[in-house]
Amino acid sequence: MSTPPSDLAAAGLVQAGVTLPMPPTFDTVEAERRYRKEQLAAGFRLFGKFGFSEGVAGHITVRDPEHPAQFWVNPFGMAFSQIRASDLILVDHDGAVLHGDRPVNRAAFVIHSQVHAARPDAVAAAHSHSLHGKAFSSLGIPLAPITQDACAFFEDHAVYSDYRGVVNETEEGKRIAAALGSHKAVILQNHGLLTVGQSVAEAVWWFVTMERSCQAQLLAMAAGEPRLIDQETALTTRGQIGSHLAGWFQARPLWDQIVASDPDLFD
Repeated sequence: MSTPPSDLAAAGLVQAGVTLPMPPTFDTVEAERRYRKEQLAAGFRLFGKFGFSEGVAGHITVRDPEHPAQFWVNPFGMAFSQIRASDLILVDHDGAVLHGDRPVNRAAFVIHSQVHAARPDAVAAAHSHSLHGKAFSSLGIPLAPITQDACAFFEDHAVYSDYRGVVNETEEGKRIAAALGSHKAVILQNHGLLTVGQSVAEAVWWFVTMERSCQAQLLAMAAGEPRLIDQETALTTRGQIGSHLAGWFQARPLWDQIVASDPDLFD
């Protein structure tokens, strides 16, 4: 628990002087590694709960705290709903498996290695073929500021329009990373969504709320012509709910729920 940063209080999200959970700090790299792996396993369980799986597609990664050119990822072909911290595999940016005895999804390596390489600040990245994300991606347009939640992505996401089939080549991973740029998310046209964050919790939260924002916009467009939030208000709202800390904090209820329902993820 800690006193909230002044920016949260200034934004009116919390009362000044109160305490609330904050991202942890660690005395050893081993403790931080264990925490990141547990967060990653929890992220996969949440993806399973939300129905974001589509066969063997989809992956979330987190950098190793000691070796930032290496990242932990799900074993290829393992159900999100069954992944434990001990199941995770460690790979480097060349695709070599450094820890674990199961293969890595080639697309996971190609996309995530290039995203992590291009974005040193991106500790974690999340991608799957979620239903509304892939439906919305077929439109080839960005999310519009039609809801408070969608404003988290206002002028902070991109559209990658160069779909060329299953991502197997490093060059396409580089193009995806270039399209992402400095943003928190990118819509992969005819493919799905990809989000990044300074923690697993943040990356997972952006994915969850972006998927829901895609669903909301699809529903609104089917019903009529959505009315947009003006630019100034959208930017102000993004400042309130779209920061790294806000992303981490908004994932806390999901973390509490999955820890209570799936304690075996820590195995």
